[in-house]
Amino acid sequence: MRYPKFLKEQGTIGFIAPSFGCNIEPYKATFENAKRKFTEMGYKLQEGPNCMKGCGIGISNTPQKCGQEINDYYASDGNDVLISCGGGELMCEDLNHVDFEVLKATSPKWFMGYSDNTNLTFLLTTICDTASVYGPCVSSFGMEKWHPAIQDAFDLLTGKAVQHTEKAVRNTEKNLGGIAGKICLTGYDKWEKESLKTEDNPYVSYNTTEPSNIKVYSCTSGKTEQTEFSGRLIGGCMDCLVTMLGTKFDHVAEFKERYKEDGFIWFLESCELNVMSIRRALWQMENAGWFRYVKGFLIGRPMIYGEELMGLDQYQAVTGILGKYNVPVVMDADIGHLPPMMPLICGSYATVNTDENGYRVTMELK
Repeated sequence: MRYPKFLKEQGTIGFIAPSFGCNIEPYKATFENAKRKFTEMGYKLQEGPNCMKGCGIGISNTPQKCGQEINDYYASDGNDVLISCGGGELMCEDLNHVDFEVLKATSPKWFMGYSDNTNLTFLLTTICDTASVYGPCVSSFGMEKWHPAIQDAFDLLTGKAVQHTEKAVRNTEKNLGGIAGKICLTGYDKWEKESLKTEDNPYVSYNTTEPSNIKVYSCTSGKTEQTEFSGRLIGGCMDCLVTMLGTKFDHVAEFKERYKEDGFIWFLESCELNVMSIRRALWQMENAGWFRYVKGFLIGRPMIYGEELMGLDQYQAVTGILGKYNVPVVMDADIGHLPPMMPLICGSYATVNTDENGYRVTMELK
């Protein structure tokens, strides 16, 4: 697994818009405020040509221009890390214009985004053996007072979240060119059910009113509180994952064979899927063999939260498919569309611990 270098002081943050751009409010205002905050922190900025575009269908520009922006800015020496402008609908159409051979041959670079950006975070890892960050898009950095989850994401990009150990440093100097250590993050105490952000109030922080309460299912003993499992992190937004499944961009089988000795932790969340669609998506991934060598699951709060259809709720939709694997299933985790979201390094080796106080994810760069 290739791990990019962290953003240094006075380094350059690049922005691209492979999905939606920041051409409408409140995203335009929050993008400008994020750039102001980064500049005041001493960082230089590089803005891709599609960041302020909105002429595409479900994305910022044409698939050709969005794909070219990915190629150009990932390979560019003019930026050190890349943050996506936002999620959207049809980033999958960019993929025909992304040169993954160029991305493989280029020095690894952190790319961070979520939702529709799964189309790049997931494929950087499974095709290019390059770690990426499933985390907030740039508009979230435009809130005036950063929520701890936003600070966690930035501390990850800058390496301030890394805990260095002597063993990790020795292994890194030998194999990974200067990247060392581990990152330990804990779940947040509350989450946002309804946002207060509007065009007239664009800089407000998360409206965290709902107490966090993860549910842990151990398929050997039913519902539990305390568990520990380890494996290589892989996943993203299920809406996007099932779209890629079975296409020429689906290299999951080869990826899983390369890292089968580690086993895998799948982190999964959803945007527009109802409970029936979630169950269908998991059935599809299961029958494609994606869950082979699985050690556990982290399931984020679905955007359509609390729904029940024909007696099926969001928990049964998941455990009804994943129960047969006899591994821990952690549900209502801080992943995805109902903030805050814990930034996760796709491709890292992780250990998940849960107890009566919540959960902790420790990611090792190995």
